[in-house]
Amino acid sequence: MLKKLFQSIRSPLRRARGVRTTPEVLGSSQHPLHHEQISRNAVGVVDRLQRAGYQAYLVGGCVRDLLLGVEPKDFDVATSATPEQVRNEFRNARVIGRRFKLVHVHFGREIIEVATFRTNHPQGEDDEDSHLAARNESGRILRDNVYGSQEDDAQRRDFTINALYYDPASERILDYAHGMHDIRNRLVRLIGDPTQRYQEDPVRMLRAVRFAAKLGFDIEKHSAAPIRQLAHLLNDIPASRLFDEVLKLFLAGQGERTFDLLCEYGLFAPLFPASAAALKREPEYVGSLIRQALANTDERIRLGKPVTPAFLFAALLWPALPARAAALQASGMPAIPALQEAAHEVIGEQCRRTAIPKRFSLPLREIWDMQERLPRRQGRRADLLLENPRFRAGYDFLLLRESAGEETGDLGDWWTRYQEVSDSERRNMIRELSSSPDGAKAPRKRRRNPRKRAPTGQSQE
Repeated sequence: MLKKLFQSIRSPLRRARGVRTTPEVLGSSQHPLHHEQISRNAVGVVDRLQRAGYQAYLVGGCVRDLLLGVEPKDFDVATSATPEQVRNEFRNARVIGRRFKLVHVHFGREIIEVATFRTNHPQGEDDEDSHLAARNESGRILRDNVYGSQEDDAQRRDFTINALYYDPASERILDYAHGMHDIRNRLVRLIGDPTQRYQEDPVRMLRAVRFAAKLGFDIEKHSAAPIRQLAHLLNDIPASRLFDEVLKLFLAGQGERTFDLLCEYGLFAPLFPASAAALKREPEYVGSLIRQALANTDERIRLGKPVTPAFLFAALLWPALPARAAALQASGMPAIPALQEAAHEVIGEQCRRTAIPKRFSLPLREIWDMQERLPRRQGRRADLLLENPRFRAGYDFLLLRESAGEETGDLGDWWTRYQEVSDSERRNMIRELSSSPDGAKAPRKRRRNPRKRAPTGQSQE
């Protein structure tokens, strides 16, 4: 009874703080967007919904990116039509999601995502819309299917720069949250109270970093202030969702800048706890290895070359491996089994934090295994390693380790030369190894002397 009375007293106050604003309307002469820049299918979806009597606009990232001269990777539509009403308008539409219902309208390979205008999330357990919306104890939104007006929708979007609505028919932009101002001033600013908005969805902290890195913006000071304090809320996010967010963070072409921002705001540790601990122990080496890996990834993306999450995760997690392997060796486990067990533990723990699919975790492990095999070059082993499908990734990873300052006895230079010379010169290189006092040793000798391996758990031959 007292709870209901308290809610009835505070509800009007909540509504007063969420006052609807009249949007700033920018005509075609006041912005650089043109009808021709936009996907024909997206324009068609908006036009069809409008002709059916619904409000419909292009919204969010596509409008933001076009204003910044960046080609959008996809186009999203916001509408007053419910998901079921949208589906009734398009044969090629499918309703997806439970936590947040959306409609995907398919045009071959292109998908236009259509979302119904949402309103501010209800707060009380006894709210009449509680079957459509729910929060957990920390305030995180678990279900959000309460629909509202366009003004409501603008107020509940995450960032001002994502609350811009564009009508292709009239070529007008509707700005409810001063998003144009923040685009001009290159700021990422949350709509509403930052602490509450991060509690509703802690992934917004990662999105703030991602947009800042991608766009070259700063995070507005009030939006940045609570992040470090609330970073631990990411521990409550499902591991599968965090894996998707990590890919967005590091495979968008600004991975190195993203890493620096994650560290600055205390967000790297919730994503990669073991690697964050290694970074704290050895900031120069670990920071160098991760930044170099991300810089290489950024360059490949810039050049249009393929990148794989397996190599990325191999680099991000490698710094956690030596200390774990050394601890296992100290307990009496031989060097190679210690390295293998440490790899198993590190990957397993990370999968519980960010659910790495097997199609990436298996090649990740193979890249690490190659680091132990590359020093063993006697006889035909070198040629067999060259034929291994993971050789190139393992070789590139070896060069990455060396660039970060790891001592490998010029192993990278040896393998670089071995790939370039003729067969007869390769045989000479193998013979030189046999005659060299520090050349590659046979496996049996290594098994007799496992304790002579470097305590880092990495091959140093």
